[in-house]
Amino acid sequence: MSVETDHEGTATESVEALGRELGAAITELPEYERFEAAKAEVEASEDAQAKIDEFEGIRQEFMLARQTGEATQADLQKVQEAQAELHEMPVMAEYLEAQNELDARLEAVNEAISEPLLVDFGEEAGGCCQD
Repeated sequence: MSVETDHEGTATESVEALGRELGAAITELPEYERFEAAKAEVEASEDAQAKIDEFEGIRQEFMLARQTGEATQADLQKVQEAQAELHEMPVMAEYLEAQNELDARLEAVNEAISEPLLVDFGEEAGGCCQD
């Protein structure tokens, strides 16, 4: 695909238009639709929201303890157990599976964009400095 310009437009505008088209096309992917449906289910689930809040509280306590050097292996295990309980909920398991499928599809799109550029578009095109 080549990008053409005319007197009224620029290559930048054409690329941005293609970007908007790509974004719209991504929203029509089955993986995206499944992800959005799973996300809505998690957001609507009182049980999932309560478990997320519980996990976030435990994780936050651990992060504070780690910053002060007071975190223990038992604290880390508590975080991991809370995360495992959260991920084992059917609604969360569906969400995480849908997210992984969407991530894989978007990585394939990234590779297709990056191939002619000789740069990993998703990794490097947005930043100036890489460690």
